[in-house]
Amino acid sequence: MPIAPDLSLSRRSALLQLGLGGLGAGLLPDFAHAQGAWPTKSVTLVVGYPPGGQTDFAGRILTAGMQASLGQPVVMDNKAGVNGNIATDYVAKSPPDGYRLLVGNGSNMVLNPHTYRNTPVADPLKMVPIGLLLTSSLMLVVPASLPVKDLDAFIAWVKAQDKEGKTVDYASGGPGSLVQTTMELFRERIGKPKMSHVPYKGSAPAMTDLIAGRVPCMFDASSVVAPFLKSGQLKALMATGAKRVPAFPDVPTATEKGIKDFQVISFIGLYGPPGLNADVVKKVNTAMNSALKDPNVQKTISDRGDDAGGGTPEQLGALTKDYYALLGKVVKDNDIRAE
Repeated sequence: MPIAPDLSLSRRSALLQLGLGGLGAGLLPDFAHAQGAWPTKSVTLVVGYPPGGQTDFAGRILTAGMQASLGQPVVMDNKAGVNGNIATDYVAKSPPDGYRLLVGNGSNMVLNPHTYRNTPVADPLKMVPIGLLLTSSLMLVVPASLPVKDLDAFIAWVKAQDKEGKTVDYASGGPGSLVQTTMELFRERIGKPKMSHVPYKGSAPAMTDLIAGRVPCMFDASSVVAPFLKSGQLKALMATGAKRVPAFPDVPTATEKGIKDFQVISFIGLYGPPGLNADVVKKVNTAMNSALKDPNVQKTISDRGDDAGGGTPEQLGALTKDYYALLGKVVKDNDIRAE
């Protein structure tokens, strides 16, 4: 939600690959004075998903490097539930002292406010962006048994099914996900053939049925599908990032295949609660960027099929805001709901 985004791209390009909260507004004088010594205790990175997933990995891989820079322990706290909403709300309501930070992704920071209609969701644009941790291209994958050799053949097959009055199913790890939203955007870009969403309770069971051929297609992050591509159980037809995924250089991008205005990445960033002091933001961003420059960290990230992030708080803020607008429109146009 690939390579780290080319942050010199035009705003429109950044929008199609996938706000800044107030910094320091309303802080008490004694709190502002204390920031010079920050941190004086451990810093907690809060993740809205169980251990072992991509978002958890993004925070956990950086804890040692950030700890070395900050001079205090950096620990993980997994508060899983409601597709990241519990963790987002927890950090949003935490004191703006820099000791509780959110490892947020494209679901809880971009999609959830649009897809959860009956559940209170913290406004992600009021959270304070700190820095981009990693990005991942999404890949359109099909079972190895599906008789299509490339993207052109797949699109032709989907349209042929539509003309015959049939609907092509596609899988996702759950309703209201980036995977579902990406497929609906793809469907729009190829002429809106009939396709039906089949949500699963997680990516793992969706992959099981996809490999078995019970559903014919799915989008997911390159790091998620990588093991199944390497084993030959799945075929990748397209990558959604601006460039090809280094681990799978033979898989073309959507742009290369002539699909216009279709670049989507899975992204994970670090955010603080509203009102987080600007000096704390700077210190955490510096520690994050330092950790991301470690060659071992970069190799671990790239070996999974992801790309190391980095950059400024402003760049993450713009990325979040642009994706919020782009994918929010797709959600509205296709009545995508998480509940």
